[in-house]
Amino acid sequence: MDPRLTGLTLKTSLSALLDLVLPRVCVVCGNPLLPQERHLCSECLSDLPETRYFTLGHNPMADRFNAKVQVDEYEPYAYAAALYHYRADAGYKRISQALKYHRDFGTGRWAARLLGARLAASPLYADVDLVVPVPLHWTRHWRRGYNQAAVIAREVARALGAPCAERLLRRCRRTRSQTRLSGEAKAANVAGAFALRGGRLPQARHILLVDDVFTTGATLAACHRALRTAFRPDTRISVATLGAVGE
Repeated sequence: MDPRLTGLTLKTSLSALLDLVLPRVCVVCGNPLLPQERHLCSECLSDLPETRYFTLGHNPMADRFNAKVQVDEYEPYAYAAALYHYRADAGYKRISQALKYHRDFGTGRWAARLLGARLAASPLYADVDLVVPVPLHWTRHWRRGYNQAAVIAREVARALGAPCAERLLRRCRRTRSQTRLSGEAKAANVAGAFALRGGRLPQARHILLVDDVFTTGATLAACHRALRTAFRPDTRISVATLGAVGE
């Protein structure tokens, strides 16, 4: 028998055995996955509420974000895009939650690669030459063991063929969780919370800030301000996330 067929049969048998012991289920609906399905069942994947923001310079997410960060009318407009619409009452919120709260790196990287593919196919992001994840405070990073934004940013950077500067920004003070705060409270909570680390700055004309979910944009705006103070005035600083909460 062909050794390759033997290996394939063994791999299939092991996968079937694992599915019996640890059944794989759809992250969104919780139904069992078929052998050929990964992370989402075919139905949930086909119904993924994509934003379609990738080819739109002006879109609801970008307009909301620029309203927070534009202080100079000559400053380059910040592009903004998310993979899907994030709603608290919809199962798709579990895609980002799987990575952030449940250490599901497989689902997180899969979604990040999908985000990266959408960005790479858009002419708006063709010139991105630096990808920067939103940093965690060192105490939260130590407790969690990883930064979910960095996991996403690595895959996005790979898709765009750009370097990922994971240590460019730092969170210089610990902040409260943004989850239950009002819009104004969120902005106040992260004001001045980010700064650049010392050392030589990388050259960049289009920076892409990456986070897991865009809600009010307060955290990303605070990171944007920290970067704006260090880079040339004509440097474009855009943002990308897995999910985006609507108005």
